[in-house]
Amino acid sequence: MPQAQSVVEEAQKPQMAVSKKKANRALLASMIGSSIEWFDFFLYGSLASLVFNKLFFPSTDPNVGLMLSYLSFGLSFFIRPLGGIIFSHIGDKIGRKKTLVLTLMVMGIATFLIGLLPDYNAIGIWAPILLITLRLFQGIGIGGEWGGSVLLAVEYSSKKNRGFFGSIPQLGVPIGMLLGTVVISLLSNLPEEQFLTWGWRLPFILSAVLVLIGLWIRNGIDETPAFKEAKESGSIAKLPIVETFRYHKRSIFITMGAKFVETGPYYIFATFVIAYTTGYLGYETITVLNAVAIANLVTVIMIPCMGKLSDKIGRKPLYIGGTIAMMIYAFPYFYLLSLKSAFWLTVATIIAIGIIWPPIEAIMGTLFSEIFSTNVRYTGVSVGNQLGAALFGGTAPLIAVALLNAFNSWVPIAIYIIFACIVSLIALTVIRETKDIDI
Repeated sequence: MPQAQSVVEEAQKPQMAVSKKKANRALLASMIGSSIEWFDFFLYGSLASLVFNKLFFPSTDPNVGLMLSYLSFGLSFFIRPLGGIIFSHIGDKIGRKKTLVLTLMVMGIATFLIGLLPDYNAIGIWAPILLITLRLFQGIGIGGEWGGSVLLAVEYSSKKNRGFFGSIPQLGVPIGMLLGTVVISLLSNLPEEQFLTWGWRLPFILSAVLVLIGLWIRNGIDETPAFKEAKESGSIAKLPIVETFRYHKRSIFITMGAKFVETGPYYIFATFVIAYTTGYLGYETITVLNAVAIANLVTVIMIPCMGKLSDKIGRKPLYIGGTIAMMIYAFPYFYLLSLKSAFWLTVATIIAIGIIWPPIEAIMGTLFSEIFSTNVRYTGVSVGNQLGAALFGGTAPLIAVALLNAFNSWVPIAIYIIFACIVSLIALTVIRETKDIDI
């Protein structure tokens, strides 16, 4: 908040303290709300290969059931751009705060209801229909959440710490995945019959408590200084989506391309790996879940460090470095998994999610925010990010399963990861360094 900060610096010290307190409160609200929403979202991904393929998509061929389950997982990604359009319009018209309360409510209600759904044996075809419908509402909620949570942090920051502030809401992804993985890991210790009957439902139902906490926190924050300034100056866009595609079309395509390396490989490392290692390599489910949980814990530590580093050396060097590392690591990752060792599985997952992915994830939100103007920033980052997530994220586990079934080898999946890196590198070459710009 460059202009707001300059005013504060010229004012009295008590006012400075209040300003810092508000910024920290907004940062906390951004991280906690984002973590809750991603926890809700990832519960589905974690259970897609463990529960939903058996209870909601039964099939005589396990591979068919698994692919149908992953298809339902991927469908939510294709609805996420719609959520991005709906909520970003509200966010660019009436403000970030009110929008983030709405997205959390949509996500929370959908997640709670999934925990109450009867399975296929109880209501037949209506079971997968209702499950998919609620999953789509999850997608709509998360589609509007991401852009708002990032902007809440970025627009409360100063130029010197914008990378660090922008990295904090990105913690929502690993924290959400970590919470989801730990919960499913604990519940998987139940006898299989109990786990499939009622155990898997508990985290969906109890997530309502977390949502209420998140709503209480978000209701206690102020609107961002950048949006207030835009509103006072009369520069609010009449139709943000129209102005975004008219004046920022290039930035949207850049965002989509840069998103590929962040989203596709992650869902292979964190979601597809559960089905692959347990179904094809003979690992115990608990072993894989623990590896993913440990890796995400490392990520939680790494992301703020990478955000802070980007304020010193820039966004592009870190993003490009992480992308190149991801490309180099694609083949070694699957080789380590093929050793069928719990130790090497854990090491492979920590390197992928905890070391290589954080430089990309930490600065993605800040970088994308810096290439759009304030009056369409919510719309720009949301639409570009969610279109990229739909094309490259939700499809990744499904593509990985299809490649594995077609070639009976992990090599094509590694090539797919390399392809994702190449696409993102091309997009990154046309982005100028943004750490010193005034937003």
